[in-house]
Amino acid sequence: MDITIHQTYLPHNDPDASLAFYRDTLGFEVRNDVEYGGMHWITVGPANQPGTSIVLHPPAVEAGITDDERRTIVEMMAKGTYGHINLATKDLDGAFERLQARDAEVVQEPIEQPYGVRDCAFRDPAGNLIRINEQR
Repeated sequence: MDITIHQTYLPHNDPDASLAFYRDTLGFEVRNDVEYGGMHWITVGPANQPGTSIVLHPPAVEAGITDDERRTIVEMMAKGTYGHINLATKDLDGAFERLQARDAEVVQEPIEQPYGVRDCAFRDPAGNLIRINEQR
């Protein structure tokens, strides 16, 4: 079987701030930008991986979500405990410096983890946790 990762989804609560973070700070290209019914979906991804994308979407718009679940999701986003993604780079220190210089919210500076990964962590404007692993 030949299966690849095509898209993953992260919620956003401010399309302009999310677009600036993923495009300008992380350097991802914008692949799609759709407004519909007062909501905004933005698809971004690394230029060297055209088949892999992150879809930034309005929170809790999926069918079947109750009002209580919607409130919980919004509360978790505000605390930074809802969405997360792991990225990777060969230059972890350079990536960290670039993100820090652009005032991204630092969660963890580069560190060698006890489980064998060297990484750092940031939050995007919606509170999603972004861990960046060093490729060796």
